[in-house]
Order: sequence, then C-alpha cells, then structure tokens
Amino acid sequence: MPASAIVTGMVLSAMPVGDYDKRLVILTKELGKISAFAKGARRPNSALLACSQPFSFGEFTLFAGKSSYNITSAEISNYFSELREDIDSVYYGLYFCEFVDYITKENNDEKEILKLLYQTLRAVAKKTIELSLIRLVFEFKIMALSGVAPQVFECVKCQKKKDNYVFSVNHGGLLCEQCQAYDNASVKLSTSSIYTLQYIISRDVVNLYTFRVSKEVLDELKACVKRYLDHYLNHEFKSVELLH
Repeated sequence: MPASAIVTGMVLSAMPVGDYDKRLVILTKELGKISAFAKGARRPNSALLACSQPFSFGEFTLFAGKSSYNITSAEISNYFSELREDIDSVYYGLYFCEFVDYITKENNDEKEILKLLYQTLRAVAKKTIELSLIRLVFEFKIMALSGVAPQVFECVKCQKKKDNYVFSVNHGGLLCEQCQAYDNASVKLSTSSIYTLQYIISRDVVNLYTFRVSKEVLDELKACVKRYLDHYLNHEFKSVELLH
C-alpha cells in the first residue's frame, strides 16, 4: 500500500486513546478490516470528530505509517443519523457492527459483508420491517457469506429434495423425514420457514430486506439461528445484553 491512500468503508467501533485521539476499527472495501488512529478526534473543533463515530460510512484518506494507519481526512456520505434517534435502533446497530468486527479479518476481501452491513443499517433506519426479522436475516446471511451457510435446498444426508424437513444444527442444514433420526435435537420447520431460509441464503444482499413473515415463521427461524450461532461461533457478544 502506498504511503497515502483513499478507502471506502464503515466505522465499526471507536476507542479513546490518550488525551485526544481515537482508535477506529473500519471495515473497508479495499483492505478488509483495518485499525486506524484519528489523532485529535476528541477535540471539540476537530475535523475528524464527526467521522470517528460508529456507523459512519464514506471515504477515508489514510497515511500508512510503519506499524499503523492514520486518518488524515474523511468524507462521510452516510452517518445513519436516523439510528441515533431511537435507542433500540442504536442497540441493534451496535450489535451488527460488533458481529461484523468479530467475524471479519484483516487483509481479507470483505466487500460482501460490508455491503450486508450497509444494507442492514439502512433497513434499521427505514423501519419498514421489524428489528427482530432484520436481525434474523443478518445472522443467517453473514454466516453464509463467511462460508458456513446451512444446506437449505436438499437433505444434508441423502441429497434428496423432499416436502417436509427438520433443521439440524449438528449436520449443518435440513434433514428429510427419512433422515431426521440422525439428529433427535433437530427443529421441525414449516414450508414457509424453509422458503424463507432459501430466500435469505440465495438472495443478493441488496434485495434481502424486502419481505415480512408470520410470527410462527419468525419463532421457528429464531430458534434455528440461535442454535446455529451457538454451535458455529460459540461467542457471546456484549451488545446482546443491550438487545435484551
């Protein structure tokens, strides 16, 4: 990377450093996840004050030092100010950013996850669908983008397409009626829940948040995704306490 570069990304978190500086974690289109210092960002008249907040999305001009990046300027195109007007929206936004921070890595191509985070925060800001559904869609989709998508188009064991399935966390997807004996802890799913899962896994990120589901479907899939995350991540997010 040259000494100076412009990257497009979103601030995932900001931590005070010293008397006036901040250390930002930014998910970028060009470099994946990076850490960068915003010197003087905590001063009231700093040009970096506004851009050094979580949810800030735009272009960041970086200077690459020997061991770290420093932000010299930023042009923010979306602050997601609508999120800050509602405490529940803020908590959900922080959860999504914390999840992305945990699951992404430096020097990885994370363009699709950056796109997912941006579209997810847009959905939260618009409030066109309920927050619990946004969270469910985000959790399944980010696991898929990270390479651990459940198999939701056929039976995991026999590879046959059937009408009735259960969801098996241990086997990583759907089991048909003949194969469900392989997992006594599986979750029975309605046809609508299966269609919803297939939509989430296969749909482009831009078109994800365009539907609603019944309470029955939401409850079934919430039970599935909780078990799925516990099994494949085994990580407690601090922001989950705020959601509860």
